[in-house]
Amino acid sequence: MINGYTKLTDEQRQQFRDEGYLIVRNALDDDRIDRLIEAGDRLIATEERFNRYQTSEFYDGFRNCIAMDDAFIPLLTNDVTLPLVIQLLGSNLQLSTSHLIYRYPDPPGTSDSIRRPGWHRDGGRTQLDLGQDNYPRLGLKCAFYLTDLREPNSGVTMLAPGSNRLTERVEIADGETDPANALEPLLNPGDCVIFEYRTWHAGAPNFTDRTRKCVMIGYCYRWLKPMDFVKQELSFLDKLSEIEKYLVGEEVDDTQEFQPGGGYNPLNEWCQLHGVEQNRDGM
Repeated sequence: MINGYTKLTDEQRQQFRDEGYLIVRNALDDDRIDRLIEAGDRLIATEERFNRYQTSEFYDGFRNCIAMDDAFIPLLTNDVTLPLVIQLLGSNLQLSTSHLIYRYPDPPGTSDSIRRPGWHRDGGRTQLDLGQDNYPRLGLKCAFYLTDLREPNSGVTMLAPGSNRLTERVEIADGETDPANALEPLLNPGDCVIFEYRTWHAGAPNFTDRTRKCVMIGYCYRWLKPMDFVKQELSFLDKLSEIEKYLVGEEVDDTQEFQPGGGYNPLNEWCQLHGVEQNRDGM
């Protein structure tokens, strides 16, 4: 369940529309961070290949990690971030991805132009099927950072503010590595960056001696297909609350008639309690 209510300010709503991201401080407390790091370290240390997403010796992780260790489940209904997500996108939501990411230090001599991964938008095939000029606002990610990223070149996710509104690829000048307005957030453990799928982003170099550890929880509308699962296992669903089951795409009532409005949505009760609009005007 959602135990809190974080009010989205008018300034935050405008920033998200105009720039495609928000920085949310102290989304996780120290105890939750410790549990997530313990779970992440345990998974990364295994030889498990199922759902593993490892692009190089410097970038490792797991997709649909929420089903791989119970420590990740509370991120789905985080009291600080989920209220903001509902106020940004509306209540007709589901989980689209849960991604554990470990970004290891780059070796000495690595160019400061390295980006792991390079500049891109999220959303799977959306931009291939619809094109950059027809890409609507379909979802967002909550990137929970677990390690100290207060120094530049610590492996944080870089952002191009305003690129969520582009109708073409982000512009990078000849001889340059990043867009002219590229932002490298400086973050404390427990901070969260919420960014749109359409916001162009890339992985900064990691010139520290620490592994950057992060869990990204993505939300999209229920009429879209999740990115890293089709249907969750029953053994996992048995652990979840009604709202958590709903957010992983399960129907939580037994109504058999056709319901044009989409049927029962437990998030709407939270919306009514806090006077939050159930539907947004997507930009």
